[in-house]
Amino acid sequence: MGVRILVIEDEDEIADFLVRGLREEGFTVERAEDGKVGWHYLQGGGWDVVLLDWWLPATDGLQLLQRFRQQDQVTPVLFLTAKDAVSDRVRGLDNGANDYLCKPFAFEELLARVRALVRSRGQSSTTLAYQDVTVDLATQRSERDGNRLDLTAKEQALLVYFLRHPGEVLSRTRIYEQVWDERYDGMSNTLEVHVKEIRRKLEAYGPRMIHTLRNRGYMLGEMR
Repeated sequence: MGVRILVIEDEDEIADFLVRGLREEGFTVERAEDGKVGWHYLQGGGWDVVLLDWWLPATDGLQLLQRFRQQDQVTPVLFLTAKDAVSDRVRGLDNGANDYLCKPFAFEELLARVRALVRSRGQSSTTLAYQDVTVDLATQRSERDGNRLDLTAKEQALLVYFLRHPGEVLSRTRIYEQVWDERYDGMSNTLEVHVKEIRRKLEAYGPRMIHTLRNRGYMLGEMR
């Protein structure tokens, strides 16, 4: 699943741009379209970063942030807004925002700020490891035995999902729903192709660790 990002944004065009771009970078992203739905998602917890629009239907972003911080929630929040006056930026930061980005913005800058916020949570919360394989969720850097792995965004997301569930048998249906965010139709070989590529890159530096279990799915770990 990797780094989990919640986008609370009512403008469909901006939200689609953010969700698509962040998912292509390997992040797990959900979107809430107004303050009421956003509060519901925030209450569910488990987010690594929240991208929050100031102007929202139902409950505006500032009110949402104040309520969130009153619950002693420390999840990093990045305000996205067209309000660019210094007084507005100060107001947002004073009420608990960790960072502030004015619209319109370059995706590259937003991505850099998101990674900085993930890193601010501490190295222990941003690094996944199993045996000699590590993934830094903030920088999206993957290594085996100290060697960098050249993974695509989807390969990275798939490896992260395996690393979060070592020793578990993961069905194809479960993997598709979590990594591709779609239902497995029983016909596609997309998963098999991606697993083959990850294996090839991992096994350049060590023995096989992702195993196929006939009619059951896949497992990261040692076969017994």
